[in-house]
Amino acid sequence: MSSKARHRRLFMALLLIALVGIATATVWSLNRLDESPLPAQDGPSPTTEAQIARGAYLARAGNCATCHTERGGAPYAGGRALATPFGTVYSSNLTPDEATGLGRWSAEAFWRALHNGRSRDGRLLYPVFPYPNYTQVTRADSDALYAYLRSLPPAKAPNRAHELSFPISTQPALAVWRALYFRPGVHRDEPGRTAEWNRGAYLVRGLGHCAACHEARNLLGASQGLELAGGLMPLQNWYAPSLRDPREAGVADWPGQDIVTLLRTGLAPRGGVLGPMADVVYRSTQHLSEPDLHAMAVFLKSLPPPPVMPSEPTHPTDVRLAQGAALYDRHCATCHGEQGEGVPGIYPALAGNRAVRMAEPANVIRVIAKGGFLPATQGNPRPFGMPPFAHQLSDDDIAAVATYVRHSWGNRAGLVEPQTVGRLRAGGDD
Repeated sequence: MSSKARHRRLFMALLLIALVGIATATVWSLNRLDESPLPAQDGPSPTTEAQIARGAYLARAGNCATCHTERGGAPYAGGRALATPFGTVYSSNLTPDEATGLGRWSAEAFWRALHNGRSRDGRLLYPVFPYPNYTQVTRADSDALYAYLRSLPPAKAPNRAHELSFPISTQPALAVWRALYFRPGVHRDEPGRTAEWNRGAYLVRGLGHCAACHEARNLLGASQGLELAGGLMPLQNWYAPSLRDPREAGVADWPGQDIVTLLRTGLAPRGGVLGPMADVVYRSTQHLSEPDLHAMAVFLKSLPPPPVMPSEPTHPTDVRLAQGAALYDRHCATCHGEQGEGVPGIYPALAGNRAVRMAEPANVIRVIAKGGFLPATQGNPRPFGMPPFAHQLSDDDIAAVATYVRHSWGNRAGLVEPQTVGRLRAGGDD
């Protein structure tokens, strides 16, 4: 080997070592904030009834009980399995039990978990707990949440170890993820915006953690693309539509009161909620105050639309449309009408329906296969629902009827293939 080649190899080796060192130092520096264990809570923190009541309200705004309550278990005692593409994460016990819950946590430790994604012992938390959103929660609201959780009956429920694939299961891998995708921060009002807009932004971006569903994810599970621009929910196979796009779930042209009605009851003149969003309305938004719902509506109406990407949907064959038409007449027309007109307030119209016309057919497939149910709310206590047809219709049948609905009565959406149905109908129900 020539001297020049040796020098080149030595240079490349030194450069690689330097790059690894820089990367390691960067990861370390970005994750060293609040890294040491915090002392145990020394006696009860002083709280007021007003602070506890405020915390209860905020817990509903954040829909905390849904993830932190195992089916059949004590409220907030954790243990619920949360499936991810990398394995299963089990939610933690938030009751004030000394041994297994928050009994030894201080308000400072709780704030650090929300703000910086670290447990009391300094361990990094997985972002299934949506601290990338909760980092915006103010210290006052964090303390109110802490006061409420400390007021709950303690439940002895040991936290279960996560079941994640290697290397995702390691703290160094999580530190790299955080270095790439997470920066601690707090909400700050935007100058030039109204107090109502800023309150709505705080609720949607922070405790409401709407981006956890309504944004696309990359291969490492991090949000990507425009804010609230929609995305397919991993494993559940529901599509959380874009809150910007008027062709999906954008509400810029809706009356503000209709948005409030949708968030409170699950049903509005121009749409209803199904799937995971029905659970959000049932457990969270129907309990929010009128001013907070109006603030969320003001913020959502202000979201700018995404760039329009021209596309030409594939037109199905006449044979395919005839197959879908026959299935529609047999299974769907009684409720949704021969022309897809529906029955106002009872059965949704399919003609012109945004959920039907979206480029992504996941929700249409899921509703046909597993049914669709509005939430039972105080404003709509006995909602109508659609039964599942998975036991009657094959993948090919579902593809045919979905294609027919998406191409009839002025709808002009893409062709649905049986392979797509087979991939999407199998999603979880949570």
